[in-house]
Formats: sequence, structure tokens, C-alpha cells
Amino acid sequence: MIALDTERKLAILGEQAQFDVSAPNEPLLRREGPSRAEARTVEAMKRYIYPAAVSGGKCMPVLKVLMTNACRNDCHYCATRCSADIRRTQFQPEELARVFLEMEQRRLVQGLFLSSGIAGEPDRVQQAIVDTAAILRLKHGYRGYLHLKVLPGASDAAIEETVRYASRASVNLEAPNAQRLACLAEDKRFADQLGRALQRTSEYARAMRLRSGVTTQYVVGAAGESDAELIHTTDLLYRKLGLRRAYYSGFRPIEGTPLEDVPAATNERVHRLYQADFLLRQYDFGADEIVLDGDGNLPGGMDPKQSWAAAHQDFFPVELTTADREALLRVPGIGPLSAGRIVHARRAGLGREEKDLAAMGVWASRAARYVTVGGRPLGRRVNGQLELPFGEL
Repeated sequence: MIALDTERKLAILGEQAQFDVSAPNEPLLRREGPSRAEARTVEAMKRYIYPAAVSGGKCMPVLKVLMTNACRNDCHYCATRCSADIRRTQFQPEELARVFLEMEQRRLVQGLFLSSGIAGEPDRVQQAIVDTAAILRLKHGYRGYLHLKVLPGASDAAIEETVRYASRASVNLEAPNAQRLACLAEDKRFADQLGRALQRTSEYARAMRLRSGVTTQYVVGAAGESDAELIHTTDLLYRKLGLRRAYYSGFRPIEGTPLEDVPAATNERVHRLYQADFLLRQYDFGADEIVLDGDGNLPGGMDPKQSWAAAHQDFFPVELTTADREALLRVPGIGPLSAGRIVHARRAGLGREEKDLAAMGVWASRAARYVTVGGRPLGRRVNGQLELPFGEL
């Protein structure tokens, strides 16, 4: 069983790890405990289980926790900033490894997300993260998922060792540029600290063929940044560093911080950013192709792909029997998997009704107005007549 002191640490360091995002709009997972006799301990554990995004659009439960909530930085939005009046504590590597393995053996989690505040020198805390991972990998033979955070100011040697034990590594940029970062964290330097750490992490990840790649996170809405700033910086990271993905953490004001009166980011804004991000990562869109309003933000009420289609009506309709993959990916309702299935299905002939495309994973009702099949509009048959659900383009 977890000792009482360790339970208290888990309560503090698990709760305060919630601000480090590993999946969009992540709710806490609630899983059934194995027995009533262990209910209290299991419930304490379950509060800090989160869904982490993995390949194929799936999520798996991970323990998300801080190594320590002590920190030398005074970030304006952060609940654990050095000037905050909170209880400080830390895990020892052996202790945290034991907590995680107990949860993994109970089948409550399938991985660990380990971040930390920066208490003292970054390499000292980074080493504690590495030591925890090494205990799991080398002493206990754990081969599962470890998402390890690389801290600002960590040395190249510390970064390399972190990547060696990780399944995924990440560096939080927090903002899209130096001007915006200054509004959030005066103690941090965008280029030679955060940017350097992200670049080095990406280089080591490529050399070691890191299984789940490298990610970053932004705090959205706290520094007055536009969606254009976030999108263009992220696009650059995808193209130059091979970043696996970016996460957009909607700002939530915390009482007692300098930004407590700044409005929270809306869920719609965060959702639209994730949709635009998918266009960059999986749909071959460039940052300059994302449609923005006059203030450089994504329009509300319409997803970014539909916004692009509305602004490029001369591109449509797309003929499904001949269009290449790039053209198919521009059609609202068609994604990478369904585009591949359409190309493959041409050998046997494509059906002309919505249900035929729906069987291949197409959002057929959305795609219908944008495509033709053999020169004819796609639609459904009603009493023998072809019905177009959205009318003419």
C-alpha cells in the first residue's frame, strides 16, 4: 500500500500536474477500483489518471504527476510559481517509481507523464526525472509508455539522457514568440532557452528514433496572442524540427496570480486551434492556407477546413474517380484514411450514394456538396430520384 505521506505527495503533485496538457480537452478518467477494501487508496490514485493521445487517434490512461512543485520561476499564470503561498513537496525517484508500478500492476494506468517545477539548477531536477525513468526501465524492466518533460535550462547531456529513457519527450514553449512569452514568464528566454531545448530534444529524438516523438504546449489566451501567431510558429516546428504535435492549453485564471483578471480562453477557440493543427499535420495544408479573420484569428461557427472550402469555391467539385490524394484531402468530410480508401476503391468502381462513401469512413453528408462521381453529384435516392442534401454549390 502507498504510505500516508506518499499519498499526500500524490494529492499535491498530481493535482498540480493538471496544467501540463497531454491531450485536447482532457477530462480525468474514472475507473473502477479492484475491491472495496482498497477503495480509499485506489480512489486517491484514480484522481490523477489522464488520457494521453497516442497513435491512431486513441488515448490511454497515464499517471500525470510532478517530480516537485518547488520552482524558482515566477510565471504569471502558474499555480506553483515561486511567489505562490502553497505547500511545497517532492517525490524521490524510488518513491515515485514505486507509486507508478503499483498503479500499473492494478491496471489503472498504462503509462507515466512526468513533469516538474524547477527547484534550483535545472539539471538537478532533470536528473531526478531521468533517475525515475531509469529505475523503471533498468531495475524493473518496464517497457511501456514514459512521457518525460525536458526542463528549460537543461544541459545537452541531460536532454540526451532524458530522451534515451523516454517514449515521448516534450518542451513547453508556452507562447509562440519572445514578445508573448515575456507577458507570461519573465524568467524564461524564448530562443536560447526554450527554443534551444526543443531543438536539441528533437535532434536526439531523431537520432534515437524516439517512438512517440517530441511535443510542445502553449498557454492559449493569456498573452494576447493571435491564432495566426500560434499557427505559424507550430507550422515552422513541424517543418523544421519534425515536431510530433502541439498541444493548446486554454488559459484559466488562477486567483492570486498577476493574470487573475484576464478572461479564460473559450473552449471554441481551443477546439478551432486543434482543428487547424490537424490540417497542418495530416492534411498537407500550409500555415498561409488557414483562413483567418481580420484580427488573425480563426473564424467562429465553422471549422477551418470548411472555411477554406468556402473561400475556394472554384476548387470544387472534386471528381472522386480521378482526383489525387492532395485534392481529396481538401474536401470537407474526407480525411487521410478515407482518402486512401477512395483511391483504393476505384478499381472496383465507386458507388454514387452517401452510404457508399460512409462505408469508407467519409463524413458523407458533409462531403456531398463538394464532390462528383463520374461527373454526377453525390446524393441519396428518394423514391428513385437523386436528392442533393445541400443544394448546388
